[in-house]
Formats: sequence, structure tokens, C-alpha cells
Amino acid sequence: MRLHTTTWGSGDRIALLIHGIMSDHRTWRRVGPALAARGYRVVAVDLRGHGASRRATGPEGYTPEDYADDVVETLPVGAELAIGHSLGGLTLALAVERLAPRRAVYSDPAWHLPAGPGGYRPELFTQSKFLTREHLREFNPRWEEEDLDIEIETIRLWDERTAHGLVGFAGRDAWPVEPVVPSLVTLADPSMLVSPESEQMLKERGFELRTVVGAGHTIHRDDLDGFMTALDGWI
Repeated sequence: MRLHTTTWGSGDRIALLIHGIMSDHRTWRRVGPALAARGYRVVAVDLRGHGASRRATGPEGYTPEDYADDVVETLPVGAELAIGHSLGGLTLALAVERLAPRRAVYSDPAWHLPAGPGGYRPELFTQSKFLTREHLREFNPRWEEEDLDIEIETIRLWDERTAHGLVGFAGRDAWPVEPVVPSLVTLADPSMLVSPESEQMLKERGFELRTVVGAGHTIHRDDLDGFMTALDGWI
């Protein structure tokens, strides 16, 4: 599936951006221009079932492997930089060998979803269809007003079957065995997806980890300056 893309800048170096579940390229509305100002041509996708990209025929078409195949089909090989957030971080990890960027950044990546009682529940995501702007403000007090408006719109467009498509992934060990390319993991404070024990494991496997103090899961929306500072030496 060829995905919808949005581009900022016209630099010689290419940066790729892959968003998380329920979102689309607009989550990167400040990151894209910030990278473009540093000389990148920035290409952001809308994953299948999100934004302006096509929908699958059912939940079985929304596996992590589907997302990875799509970005490989859509994005250029050999970019200078690739960044994936949450589900986008999982997607990037599954596609990174084929995309072959020079460097990869995984922002609070969803490399493991717990199964069983108290584990991954798709209805917690699908219920977001009923969220109001006030709910979003309560959950994301550091977001700018424009991001709240964008989130309402992206949730409206989002195909909630994507949440059900991840049920089969829950409980799987998808932690990367090693970085395929030099790789940075940026973490929320605290991260709900990467435990302290998992942090240590990733360090031992060769990943560099940096925590953005005080930031929530969507680090680049909570604290753009902190997110960009965490990329020092990588961009």
C-alpha cells in the first residue's frame, strides 16, 4: 500500500517521520519544520488506517508487519535519519533493515505490549472516538492548542480497527536484538512502554537511551525543545 506523505524543506539530507497509533503526519507539525531548518528534506507518512492513507479491509490488515511493508513501499531507501514514535517506532524497527537509514531514532517505542489480564486492550483506544477537547486537555496539559484541535481531527479520521489489529501482537517479544543502524531511543519520563529493566537490556544490546525529563508519551508534543535537544549528535 502506497501511503500518503507530507514533505517539509528541500535539503540534500532526507529525514523520515513515522507517527503513532490514532495520529497522522500532523503530529510532526513542529518537528518537520525544525528539521527542515537544519537542512533536511523531511518526509512524513500517514500509516494505513490513519490520516489520508487508505484503509485495510479488516483488522487482519493492520499488523505491525503490514505497517512496515507499507513504509518500505512508500519511503526512500538510504535516508540520513528515520524517526518513529510509539507504533511508528515498532514499524521502523521492523522496516529499518530494508529502509537502511544512516541513523534511527525510536521515540518511546511500542516494542512490547503486555498480554493477559491487565494487558493490551484495544477498547481503551477505540473509546477515544468519544473524547472531547476537554478530555484531551486533561490528558495532555502541555500540548499547544493547535495540537488539541489536530488530535480531535485525526481521531475522527482514524480507523479504529487498527487497535484490534494489534491484539495478536500483544505478548510477543519484539525487542530488537541489536541496532541495525546506529540507534537512539528517546523516552518519556516515566515511559509506560519501556521499563527500567528494559532500558538496561536495550543499553546492553547497543542502543543509546535518553530520557526527556517531565515529558509524556508523545514527547515531541509535550516538550519540543527537550525532544530536539535529545537529538543532539544525531541530527
